[in-house]
Amino acid sequence: MSGVREPHLKLTEVLAELDMSRAAFYRMRARGLAPTSIKLPNGHLRFRRSDLDDWLRECEETVLC
Repeated sequence: MSGVREPHLKLTEVLAELDMSRAAFYRMRARGLAPTSIKLPNGHLRFRRSDLDDWLRECEETVLC
């Protein structure tokens, strides 16, 4: 294993990429439709790049997103 960590995105970066408001994202998250996130001890969210990419691919294949 090379020791290279996968990049983690901040919520603001995900919102910018999705062109989505924070409120809309949290509504989607409350419904269980948002990408997988990591909640840090300080309450901030982080997103693995691969999880976001997988979620976007799933959105292409379904009408749930």
